[in-house]
Amino acid sequence: MPSLYDILHAPGTAAEVDGLERIAERYVRTPPRVQTWLEPACGTGRYLRVAASRGRRVIGVDRSGEMLAYARRRLEGLRGGGGWRLINSDMRDLSGVRDRSVGFAFNLINSIRHLERDADVIDHLKSMARVLRRGGVYVVGMSLSAYGLEGPTVDVWEGVRGRCRVKQVVRYVPAFANGRWSRSERVVSRLTATRPSGVRHYDSTYRLRTYSGRQWSGVVSRSAMRSVATVNERGEHIHVVEPGYGLWVLTAR
Repeated sequence: MPSLYDILHAPGTAAEVDGLERIAERYVRTPPRVQTWLEPACGTGRYLRVAASRGRRVIGVDRSGEMLAYARRRLEGLRGGGGWRLINSDMRDLSGVRDRSVGFAFNLINSIRHLERDADVIDHLKSMARVLRRGGVYVVGMSLSAYGLEGPTVDVWEGVRGRCRVKQVVRYVPAFANGRWSRSERVVSRLTATRPSGVRHYDSTYRLRTYSGRQWSGVVSRSAMRSVATVNERGEHIHVVEPGYGLWVLTAR
C-alpha cells in the first residue's frame, strides 16, 4: 500500500533531508559534484524526491515492485532536479549500482534490521563498500536493544492527504519477553484508512533483527566498513545508549 505509507511518513521529510545534508557536508570527502545519493530499501522514495528536487542525483533500491512503481510516478512528476534511477532488488544485492559511483548513502529508521541474519548485513556492507567512492559515507539508522530491560511499546502515526486520513498503531514486542529469548523484535501493525467511501483496516505482523551495541559493533568490525561517528537526525554527535536510536556514519575500510 505505497500511497498509504507515503501519506503516513512524508510529512517532515524535508527536515530529515536537511539533517542528511548536514551529515554529508561534515563527513563526505567526495567533491559535491559527484555526490550521487543512494538509498537501499527506498520504499516510496520520499527522501529521494526531496533530494532530487534540490539538485541531487539519486538512486533508489527496493525489492517491492509496487513501492518502486509509486516512487517512479512521483519522481517523474518533479520539474528539474538532479536526475534519478530506481532498481528493483534486495538491499543485499547492489549489482545494479556501478562500482565507486556513490558519494553518500543512507538507510534510516531501522530498515537494515529487515535483514534476518548478521551474515546478510555483512554481505550488504560489502556491497556498499564496493559502490562508495573514496571518501564517501553510508549512514545507517538503528535502534539498539537492551535485552531483558524492555517491555512492549506502542507507536502511533497519523497523516492526511486530500480526503484520505491514515492512522497506524504499531506494537513492538521486544526480543526478550515473557521469559523467552530471541534475536528478533515482533512488530504488530494495524493501519486504518478513512476515505469518503468508507473505512478499511489493514493488519500485518513482521520481525526485525535486534542488536545490542556490542552486537552491532561486532557486525561492523567483521564487515568491509568501519564506523567514524554516531549522530542524531540533525547531524549532531551523540553516544547511543541502549535502548536508543542513532545514526551510524560508516565508511569503507
